[in-house]
Amino acid sequence: MDMAQKYDLIVIGGGIVGLATAYHAALQKPNWRILLIEKEHQIAQHQTGHNSGVIHSGLYYKPGSLKATNCIDGYHKLLAFCDQEEINYEICGKIVLATNKEEAEILEGLHQRGIKNGLEDLKWIQKEEIETYEPHAKGLAALHVPQTGIINYTDVAQRLAIKFQEYDNQILLGQRVDAMHEKNDFVTISTAKQNFSASYVVCCAGLYSDKLIEQVNSTFRAKIIPFRGEYYVLKKEKEHLVKNLIYPVPDPAFPFLGVHFTRMIGGGVEAGPNAVLAFAREGYSKGDINLSEFAETIFFRGFQRIAWKYAATGLGEMYRSFSKKAFAKALQKMLPEIRQEDLMPGGSGVRAQACLPNGQLIDDFLMETTKRCIHVCNAPSPAATSSLSIGGTIANQLLNKIS
Repeated sequence: MDMAQKYDLIVIGGGIVGLATAYHAALQKPNWRILLIEKEHQIAQHQTGHNSGVIHSGLYYKPGSLKATNCIDGYHKLLAFCDQEEINYEICGKIVLATNKEEAEILEGLHQRGIKNGLEDLKWIQKEEIETYEPHAKGLAALHVPQTGIINYTDVAQRLAIKFQEYDNQILLGQRVDAMHEKNDFVTISTAKQNFSASYVVCCAGLYSDKLIEQVNSTFRAKIIPFRGEYYVLKKEKEHLVKNLIYPVPDPAFPFLGVHFTRMIGGGVEAGPNAVLAFAREGYSKGDINLSEFAETIFFRGFQRIAWKYAATGLGEMYRSFSKKAFAKALQKMLPEIRQEDLMPGGSGVRAQACLPNGQLIDDFLMETTKRCIHVCNAPSPAATSSLSIGGTIANQLLNKIS
């Protein structure tokens, strides 16, 4: 190979986790030649650019898990980076709203989990106090989480790209990795246009993370299941109904947070998302269908077991996907004044969720390591909040490999 195509490190994936990893590696190894490869013609085109822009506090995650530790550490690193780089964000707080007795009991468990995770100033709100925080919300009780904030993660990703390239490193856009082979002393990577080699490779490929790890680890059995989340936005004249962020108490039997209201950093209020199976890994609309990817999903034994386990919940999510009236009804549990006509179609995102053949949805972040590769195999929410912590962790793992 041409010397110009040899690198100390190649990072695959131009989302916020890949960019944070490349940035931290450049900080720790400023003399390294590092390349970041992204298949799209711009960075942050998938999960980073399609999320709701929430800075998560670390409330929901099992104490000691990778999600909990990286979210809380990443939260502080993210705010410090944004302050340093003058990136706009706001710590506005949110309420998690219980609308019945059963939800109130679950909410108390969340309260205790938040305390164990180190969150400070969590406040249990009685029914009559809810309107102090959200004047139009109704419920039996709520939890106020002051650490939650709002941001545009594409802004963060773009700044990370700039900082990474200040170390004379390169971002290569519009080149999809077609093949990767791990040798004893290096890794080879091929795109349709070029070949590369690197001493080390980090894969942050999101919706296609399983495809890349399968090329170097034939024993890896998890598959990425793509779940689309669809949003509405409130009409301008109804935005006053939401002061900050209003979340429901999540269903403990379903690994998503439920439809909620999010005031956005650039203005406006989003309502959603639901969680439905996407018919393509990058299926951002109902009409986006990739038959081979869809077949791979529905014939995967793990998905079949998920579909059976969550059949009732999944059907409800699908119904809301096609019925604006049903979507509005779910929102009315928290905000009774909302009407169907107050909702306008918004954006959507696709969550890359790893699943095992036994039907278990992997609840935590998952990274797999071989001799010369580190693969981020599962990094759904709160990965954006956690990105600078995840990137720092991976950079440290690379240093350990060298030593």
